[in-house]
Amino acid sequence: MVYFSSASENTARFVAGCRFQDQGINVYRVPLKASEPALNVREPYVIMVPTYGGGVIKKAVPIQVKRFLNDPENRAWIRGVIASGNTNFGEAYCAAGDIISAKCHVPFLYKFELMGTPEDTAAVKNGLVKFFTAE
Repeated sequence: MVYFSSASENTARFVAGCRFQDQGINVYRVPLKASEPALNVREPYVIMVPTYGGGVIKKAVPIQVKRFLNDPENRAWIRGVIASGNTNFGEAYCAAGDIISAKCHVPFLYKFELMGTPEDTAAVKNGLVKFFTAE
């Protein structure tokens, strides 16, 4: 699991609640600041991202995620995407997931609103365990 979380830490809290490490799934965070060392992932992963842009689809994918995925070696290992968003964004709800799925040719596995519900946490955790077991 690779994820990006802004300073709000909403995605980080969601990932922590999934307890992926307990299932044997490695977890990596895309750096928030450009001054931090770049993340290099060399194993199959699903990326989880919040949707940015306040409803503007062109601004949906965080720049940090674009930077991470622009590395061909990182992009080679992506197997799926999960996105969070805000239904107030209308058509742009979880648009980051749509964009990454289309550009990287991977399935858009799940979407949830803001910090997610306990049901979202269970669905993502159980879904990823099945996803990686089947791989």
